Amino acid sequence: MSAKQPLVLASGSPRRLALLQQIGIEPDYLLPANIDETPTRGESPRSLATRLAREKGIAARVLIDRTPERAGAIVLSADTVVAVGRRILPKAESREQANACLELLSGRVHKVFTGVSVNTPEGLVRTKLVETRVRFRRLSSQDMKNYLASGEWRGKAGGYAIQGLGGSFVARLIGSYTNVVGLPLMEAANLLSGQGYPVQENWAQIDIPQD
Repeated sequence: MSAKQPLVLASGSPRRLALLQQIGIEPDYLLPANIDETPTRGESPRSLATRLAREKGIAARVLIDRTPERAGAIVLSADTVVAVGRRILPKAESREQANACLELLSGRVHKVFTGVSVNTPEGLVRTKLVETRVRFRRLSSQDMKNYLASGEWRGKAGGYAIQGLGGSFVARLIGSYTNVVGLPLMEAANLLSGQGYPVQENWAQIDIPQD
């Protein structure tokens, strides 16, 4: 695999892009995959995250195959699911949804699952599922009111963003922090490296701030 092989991030998430940039990876193309993310009947949170990650990558591959300039690209896709038990929490789009999520998460442990998938022009698809356990402190009504007023919850799985104001609610985390943000970096880097993508190629040129 050529070091110059294009990389497509099949996501419109600024968080996932920023995480990749954090480890020196700059995708050549951003290609959000428009798929139905509705869980199937009886589908578990683990299965949903894995399935959607794969399907997003496959949908992006279909679009890539229609554009010659993107031919030969490797595709990275991901999907994050927040769950309490087997109950899958929504990507909150209304204050009511976000409030219901916060009430459910308050003082409890929940799990965050992210499926990460890489597919190649040769049709090889590899997918990894990452699980992180997160416990929220007990939230007061004022905590929830203030957080809802911030608007940070909008579009976030489980109705909160751990990398933002919502991080102040986290009492304990077991597992990958970047998984909760939206892309587990170790697993994503390993999947890309496993397909010959030069993850560390530009590290020598990165300007690292000095404390």
